[in-house]
Amino acid sequence: MISVKADIVVIGGGPAGLAAALKARQLGAEKVILIERDTELGGILQQCIHDGFGIHRFGKRLSGTEYAQEFIDQTERSDIEIKLDTIVLDVTPDRMIYACNSLEGMFEIQAGAIILAMGCRERTASQVLIYGDRPTGVLTAGAVQRYINMEGYLPGSRAVILGSGDIGLIMARRMTLEGISVLGVYEAMDKPGGLTRNLVQCLDDFDIPLHLATTVTKVHGHERVEAVTIAKLDKNRKPILETQERIECDLLVLAVGLIPENELSRNAGIEIDPATKGPVLDNTFMTSVPGIFAAGNVAVVFDLVDYVSLSGEIAAQGAMDFLNGKIDCDEPYQKVETGENVSFIVPQRVRPSANKTTFFMRVKSSEKTALLECTADGESVLEKRCRYIAPPEMLTFDLSCCGSKPLEVSMKKEEKL
Repeated sequence: MISVKADIVVIGGGPAGLAAALKARQLGAEKVILIERDTELGGILQQCIHDGFGIHRFGKRLSGTEYAQEFIDQTERSDIEIKLDTIVLDVTPDRMIYACNSLEGMFEIQAGAIILAMGCRERTASQVLIYGDRPTGVLTAGAVQRYINMEGYLPGSRAVILGSGDIGLIMARRMTLEGISVLGVYEAMDKPGGLTRNLVQCLDDFDIPLHLATTVTKVHGHERVEAVTIAKLDKNRKPILETQERIECDLLVLAVGLIPENELSRNAGIEIDPATKGPVLDNTFMTSVPGIFAAGNVAVVFDLVDYVSLSGEIAAQGAMDFLNGKIDCDEPYQKVETGENVSFIVPQRVRPSANKTTFFMRVKSSEKTALLECTADGESVLEKRCRYIAPPEMLTFDLSCCGSKPLEVSMKKEEKL
């Protein structure tokens, strides 16, 4: 079996992995290897032909493919070693990577540091407990996006969308433009799950109805989807039987959430945060296993690709600091806890020696005016006023070192700003 060594190995060639590999090389890593299981770089951005990417990073509206190409061009001009069509089979706590491809067969890489950037996957029908057979025409929103945007195939003519996640909203518009009749978007929660701009641009602008507190309870059809049954939900999210309605359709599109792709993380013994479903991270985006870092949607599902790339660069800086002996792995952590109206925060812990930490967080409920407050053992160390906050919108802020006392981050309602 082929055995090689590398300073930094990045697993995943999407926006997080590309940004991480480039940053690591720019910071002086001599041998950087980027592993991607697909036949080309770019990750999910390959199929995102809509615009709205890169506003923060590049100051202009790019399509997903254009955004990815900015990084791909830089990567291909560098001496980063790229392994495409390569599957990583295992990652060990001592940073040994086992992988294979058709050219090299089975091989192993001993890495000085590893950056996990495998992205996320979509929840399926079985994970949201929809009853019925398994006919053709039940697809995730990402699969529909790939069929239409990359394969040139229309998977149906009359569609029902379950879930108001961003990909589902974007595909509601895309399918309408391609001539597919979108009968409605049905969301089990009492509030939409996607960004406000997507609700306006993808549903309102095309007169596509959004039904909140409503879900699909059954799929009809054996060989092909013929119809779905929908029902409103009570306050306990149980179907109200008398509200059941049958809707004739041949396509059910599932936009019911994303899950970080963390099989490799778990196999390496990395601690997983039940709130984010991704690794528990420190201020350098290092996981609980020394020398293994995580970035992008494998760490937490971001809303903006700009944040995904930023997380890759944070992880790359951390990986280089680890290689150069600048991280004391025995240093006690400052724990970061979620307070009022905060559903999760990343990173979940900070080393007291950190000069500055960039945090990413989401709230539980929407507010027109709110006060972000960070306290250390009850003492306020940061206050930041925010105009309009909502669960789908990720918030980010920087915090300077404030000692070793546990941090609590809260988002408190304010009547006026």
